Amino acid sequence: MKPSLLSRVSERAGSAGAGAYTAVLSLVVLAASGTIGLVLSSPWLFPSLGPTVMLVFGAPEHPSSRPLNAAVGHAVALVAGVACLFLFGMNGKPSAPSAGLSTGYVLAGALSVAITAFVLHALKLQHPPAGATTLIVSLGVIATPLGILSMAAAIAFTIIAGWGINWALGERPPGAVR
Repeated sequence: MKPSLLSRVSERAGSAGAGAYTAVLSLVVLAASGTIGLVLSSPWLFPSLGPTVMLVFGAPEHPSSRPLNAAVGHAVALVAGVACLFLFGMNGKPSAPSAGLSTGYVLAGALSVAITAFVLHALKLQHPPAGATTLIVSLGVIATPLGILSMAAAIAFTIIAGWGINWALGERPPGAVR
């Protein structure tokens, strides 16, 4: 089988080439997601998508960059974030960045990351960017039902687009049929 484009670029141009590969493809996927968000007036571009695409394109062989890890990681993070937001009575309140930290937001944020980390480790499906996703929700940054659905759609788009591009360029996630 022919080596992936990332492997060939890394061989020829070293870490700068791999960095350029990662940068260009991250730019393409995040710009596309952001454009969809502009058209829909929805949050389709948020902080945890950045490290997700960096893993997908920059370390595609790493287990935490697998599509399953990313999908389950962000899904668990969304659920934990919403649960903690409600558990500590912060739903419907101004977000932590707007109103400042409160005891409720500190507890919601810390517990949502702890739950996300526990579940993902227990499932052996770690995806570190999910820690940012759960904080975005549990700190009230994006916390409306439509916002959460938009996040889920943007995550799905990012994973599918990222791995579709990788697949087309010869990269296969660990455990994939080659």
